[in-house]
Amino acid sequence: MEYDLSTINQFLADMLLPFMRISGLFAAMIGLSAKSIPPPVRALLAVMLTLVIMPVVPPSPVTDMVNVGTFVLAIQQLLIGIAIGFVSMMVLNTFVLAGQVVAMQTGLGFASIVDPVNGINVPAVGQFYLILATLLFWAMDGHLSMIHMIVISFEAFPIGAEWFSGDQLRSIAHWGGWMFVSALTLSLAPIVSLLIVNLAFGVMTKAAPQLNIFSIGFPIAQVTGLIIIWITMENFITHFELQWTRAQQFMCELLRICPP
Repeated sequence: MEYDLSTINQFLADMLLPFMRISGLFAAMIGLSAKSIPPPVRALLAVMLTLVIMPVVPPSPVTDMVNVGTFVLAIQQLLIGIAIGFVSMMVLNTFVLAGQVVAMQTGLGFASIVDPVNGINVPAVGQFYLILATLLFWAMDGHLSMIHMIVISFEAFPIGAEWFSGDQLRSIAHWGGWMFVSALTLSLAPIVSLLIVNLAFGVMTKAAPQLNIFSIGFPIAQVTGLIIIWITMENFITHFELQWTRAQQFMCELLRICPP
């Protein structure tokens, strides 16, 4: 059996270009982008998913694999996948930021551990929120939603056709603003509670100057912070559902499968 060069080039293009888009998604989405996951594992998952969706992806309009146009097209597919994965990553970073804010306000920021996603030291409270958000992402089948989005993206942005417009790229950048809004909403109750505690310490210091407020207030603030985190933990799932719903709605708007 013999195959001509055009058939081989078409097969390589139909596999390489979707692989680049899926690799960009796996490099940026929740869970699979963690530094604790070896790159060969991500690459193998990307290859397997590419082979699964190749029959439903339109043929790539590429006749020559070795030219500048094909290289630019591959980079374009990589950026599309990264942009879709970036939206989900902002959902996760919302709770990491909220945990850092709560830790700094309660004095728990001294306890820090290595974040397996970003590879940097973060407060233990932020890491705790990160683990909870990641588990909720898997429990709510968020990974299946992301795979669904990347498959739909081949219909919204076919290979070799138009991709994100300037307004869409601007909206992706502005999407990061939801991270700060949601993080502040999640950490608002602990912040206000600690503000009341600090105000009480100020009144105590004014009424009894002989008290050492640093030796008394610091452990009380830490214990109070832990109690507040425990009390507000019930709202964690609600905040995650709201933020993940916003992310899915935004991805649908980017892929033009629902009204903005």
